Amino acid sequence: MSQAADPGVQNSSTVLITGLTGWVGTYLADFLHQNFSTSLQLHGITLSNKSVEFPGLTIHHLDLADTPNLTNLLEELRPSFIFHLAARSFVGSAISNPGLTLNTNLNISLSLFEAVRLAGLGPTVRILNAGSGDQYGFVERQDLPVRETTPFRPGNPYAVSKIAQEMLGYQYYRSYRLHIVNTRAFNHIGPGQSAELAAGAFARQIALAETGQIEPVLHVGNLEARRDYTDVRDIVRGYWQALQPAQPGYSGCQAGEAYNLCSGVSRSIGSVLNLLIGLARCPLQVQPDPTRLRPSDVPVVEGEAAKFRSATGWQPQIPFEQSLTDLLSFWRAQVGPG
Repeated sequence: MSQAADPGVQNSSTVLITGLTGWVGTYLADFLHQNFSTSLQLHGITLSNKSVEFPGLTIHHLDLADTPNLTNLLEELRPSFIFHLAARSFVGSAISNPGLTLNTNLNISLSLFEAVRLAGLGPTVRILNAGSGDQYGFVERQDLPVRETTPFRPGNPYAVSKIAQEMLGYQYYRSYRLHIVNTRAFNHIGPGQSAELAAGAFARQIALAETGQIEPVLHVGNLEARRDYTDVRDIVRGYWQALQPAQPGYSGCQAGEAYNLCSGVSRSIGSVLNLLIGLARCPLQVQPDPTRLRPSDVPVVEGEAAKFRSATGWQPQIPFEQSLTDLLSFWRAQVGPG
């Protein structure tokens, strides 16, 4: 996407990203820097000490739950766009500590929306409220593919927290006319993915096995579950498009509405494992590991992104095999030569 082709970008528009140093946040910052470095002022909020450096990017170390200081920052920056990506996002962690996930994700979202209201920004700032396809949970077979009208049947505390976050965004849109667009992005994949997630765990183990740092045995959980994967780089491009004015031939995303971002293709976790094994540089065995199983696991996830396509024209562009190749390359670089 070129700068000249995007009427949503005005000279010196300010963008604020919460959760800047998270996996998705870093990709969004990179996308914006690569495409709009001369027309956007990039700011990010984080509590992490992790380094993220781009020319022109300003990092604010701030607790999002600190509403007064957050309000002061928003009054100073007067951003045109806010991408609310900060969250406790790992399902395994949410299951082991549900209270922390629920309290964090809801409270920081409440603080952000309140700060926008108190700063007097109103509908002048466009806000992306990042939800998850996990909100749908235990989808009935007759409901596939999943549309925005599919009922929520959450299967873990993280999903519950994201439902609550979306409902809070809707309430602030209706009560205070904040321009909040709710997205429900399904499973992400690509370089940098954490080993807390299945594909990242597979890639890390393969990289370690290739260098002799572990035995050539991959420990796996449920391989039967099916997921709808989209490359993280396509997801962040979709996030940007979600906040842009309507383009010719498209309706544009509407404040208060929810939109699925997904590939529309369901793949078994076992098939992901097999594709990664096919890229490995050494023979590997697979061993089931009961500790990697969840107390409740959604059997099939397959989404439908027709509503988002009609609004923006967005389509995933990066082939799934390329996402896996890049993911494995990332983990090879991380684990080193052994």
